[in-house]
Amino acid sequence: MNRKTLATLAGLCMGVAVCLAADSNMGTWKLNEAKSKIAAGAAKNNTVVYEAAGDSIKVTVDGVLADGKPSHNEWTGKFDGKDYPVTGDPNSDSRAYKKVDGNTMDLTVKKAGKTTVAGKIVVAADGKSRTVTTTSTDAAGKKMTSTAVFDKQ
Repeated sequence: MNRKTLATLAGLCMGVAVCLAADSNMGTWKLNEAKSKIAAGAAKNNTVVYEAAGDSIKVTVDGVLADGKPSHNEWTGKFDGKDYPVTGDPNSDSRAYKKVDGNTMDLTVKKAGKTTVAGKIVVAADGKSRTVTTTSTDAAGKKMTSTAVFDKQ
């Protein structure tokens, strides 16, 4: 490759990195249980990590399932509203994030093509916390709403 091509590729890579780094969701988020209201019978995400994965985003979630067992799942995709596969979650097989604005995203979780969780993620203006509000249906068909507040680490 010549120098001009290398310089163009380096610039492109830096541009992608800057765009991803500027996203207010990027980083490690820890659940603030005192500020959260998790519905009885709902799973709880204790730590959520957003990181660059090439030109995509990787989201790693560690928490506790409704039955008390530990959980770990991963999703890699884009914040474009399209479904991308989830691994490690017995309650979902795809997830979609859609940017609404610089600090807000819509979230849709599906199992076998059916939406099981819908929500909104809002990062505070100072970037130090984020609030995830979700609506889901439990095994008995009862709607549950949870509000989880996370602090940036």
